[in-house]
Amino acid sequence: MAQRLSHVDEHGRARMVDVGDKGQTQRLARAEASVRMARATLAMVVEEAAPKGDVLGTARLAGIMAAKKTSELIPLCHPLPLDVVDVDIEVDEELPGLRIVAEAGVTGRTGVEMEALTAAAVAALTVYDMCKAVDRGMQIDAVRLLEKRGGRSGRWRRGDQTAGADAGEASDRGVVGGDR
Repeated sequence: MAQRLSHVDEHGRARMVDVGDKGQTQRLARAEASVRMARATLAMVVEEAAPKGDVLGTARLAGIMAAKKTSELIPLCHPLPLDVVDVDIEVDEELPGLRIVAEAGVTGRTGVEMEALTAAAVAALTVYDMCKAVDRGMQIDAVRLLEKRGGRSGRWRRGDQTAGADAGEASDRGVVGGDR
């Protein structure tokens, strides 16, 4: 049986999901993004020698600020009173580049997947903006959800084959739905 998209009404029109009858639960989501760059650009970032200043600190702040503005950017997202947003950026010599992991948490009626994804994506875009003068060939990759917890569907973790129909393999097959 095919699932109906949660943001589409019976006539195929976009709609905001009604979460008014749902109970408040603690919810958490983690998402990631990566930025591939020339080794010289990565060295410049690590040495804090970028022309525009502190790349990592600026990207962290941009990610946090973006998570707080998600409902203004994504038309059908609910505005959420976030409890926490954390953005961690690590150097990955193998890329070469940076791996960004964003985490968002809320006690509420709907999940924070979009806030975590927005934080990771905007942090990656900020890295690009801060370094584009020296490396226009940077590439943003793998913006994706890693994990979500809470709500009716419980826990989902990328690659977890034990979480049932809501596990990572379901989204990898294109099954859609959800409470957002």
